[in-house]
Formats: sequence, C-alpha cells, structure tokens
Amino acid sequence: MADLSSALLPVVEQLLERHLATAKEWFPHEMVPWSRGRDFTADDQWSAEDANVSDEARVALTVNLLTEDNLPYYFASLSDGSREGAWSEWTRRWTAEEGRHAIVIRDYLTVTRAIDPVELERGRMQQVSTGAVPRYDEPVEGLVYTTLQELATRIAHRNTGELLEDPAGRAVMRRVAADENLHHLFYRDLTTAALELDPSRVVCAMDVVVRGFEMPGTGIPDFARLARVIAAAGVYDFSVHYRQIIVPIVLERWGLADLGDLSSDAEEARDRLMAFIDRLASIAARTEARREARAHREIRV
Repeated sequence: MADLSSALLPVVEQLLERHLATAKEWFPHEMVPWSRGRDFTADDQWSAEDANVSDEARVALTVNLLTEDNLPYYFASLSDGSREGAWSEWTRRWTAEEGRHAIVIRDYLTVTRAIDPVELERGRMQQVSTGAVPRYDEPVEGLVYTTLQELATRIAHRNTGELLEDPAGRAVMRRVAADENLHHLFYRDLTTAALELDPSRVVCAMDVVVRGFEMPGTGIPDFARLARVIAAAGVYDFSVHYRQIIVPIVLERWGLADLGDLSSDAEEARDRLMAFIDRLASIAARTEARREARAHREIRV
C-alpha cells in the first residue's frame, strides 16, 4: 500500500485544494433558534410533548448526532500518525467540520427540547466510551468505506430533516448534509484514482467493504432497534442503500462489472460481490413493495 499511497499523494493535494475552495463557511450559532430556549432545572423534566417532533424523527436525530460525536475514533482510523502533508491537513479539516455538525445539531435539539438531554448525554458517553467504529486491515478498504459512508450519512441527514416540520430544523440538517456531500466527493474521487492505479486491490477492497457494510453507530445504545425505526421511516433502509449508494457509486461510477486487467483474486472478489449486489437488489425490491403496500393501507384507512 505504501507505493499506492505515494502515487495518490498528488491527488490528495488536488482534492484538498478543491475542497477548501468549495466549502462554505458557516456558523452554528446563526442557525439555532435561541429565542425558543429556557433553562433546564432539577424539577423541569423533559417531555416528548415539549417539541413537535415525531418519534421516528427523534430516533433519527439521536443516531445522526451520536454518530457525529464519535469523532476521536474516526480520526484515529483515518490519520497516518503524521502532522505534515496534505493527508494530515485533510483529516484535521474533516474533523473540524464534523465537529461543527455535532455542535449545531446538539444546540438545535437542546434549545427546541426535541430530545431528552439526559438520555442523549448518556448515549454520547456510551458511544464515545465504547469507541466502536468499522476497522479495516487495508487502507484502501478505508477509502471505499468512507466513500460509501459519507454518502449514506448525507442521505440520512437530509431525509431526517424532511421528517421535521420546523423550518429551522430542516435548515440545520440540510446544511450538515451539504458538508457531508463534499466529504463524500473527496473520498469518492480519491478512491476512483486508486482504482485507476491498482484496480485489483480496490476491487478486493470493495468486496470486503460492501458485503460487510455497516452504518457508523454500532456502539450507540440499542442501535439495532433504532436502525429498524429509521428504516421503517424511510430515512435509510435497504432500498436507499442499494439505489442511492451501491448503484450510482459501485456499479456506475466505479464500473465494477466492466473493469478489466484484474488479478485472479480480484476476479473472484468481483464475482462474489456482483452476486451479493444481485441479492441486495432483490431485498431492496421487497422493501419497496412492503412500503407501497403499507402506504396503500394507510390511504384506505
């Protein structure tokens, strides 16, 4: 991987320059409706009636925020241990921007009382104390994962915002989603460059990552149940994952099915991954059918 990393360094430098030129400066304090806030006192217990937020939106907001809170462990996974060079500059910049996301979402939720702050803080302590993040043996696997994960996060933030009736809340989630899209573009284009240099290695990485993909947040308390709620609400489910992540990136952008000049191991990995993607397509179709049937039942009621 050392040779590939060296070959990718000019690409990292170009993508960092592009990101800095494209990223918009914004300030969390300007997006939070502070005038709605009041003190939390010992006898002032939080109630779900304090804010006009659905249970599904509350769950999605909790997961989104706790994922952003786990920054120290993502940074450790991405950092190469150096303070010099474009990659180190990128990881620091990425960390600063993700930290801003946590600030604005938490401030919004606290001011509007959309989420129980006690439970939220307990969840943050468990999430960060556990430090559970996906880990990969090959750095190129990390590039594939962050490409898919940042796009998934962008979609989840945006869809969560659409669950909110509050214009201020929707604006917060859209702003965060816009940042996540820039992060996705950085990793997507870096992985694309790696694919051009060493297609066999990247295809093997795709096989490992896509077949074992998990959204960041497995350390969140009761994550499996929360993920089911988010899926049922249409924020992020198998259909979203297949149609908005796998198809446009793995199949179309990276052209998995048409890649040539692969090693025998990479050919086997591609065959295995294509079979998995076919199964994922079937699951996505069943998910969509169930959603349509549920929508028809609700209309009749």
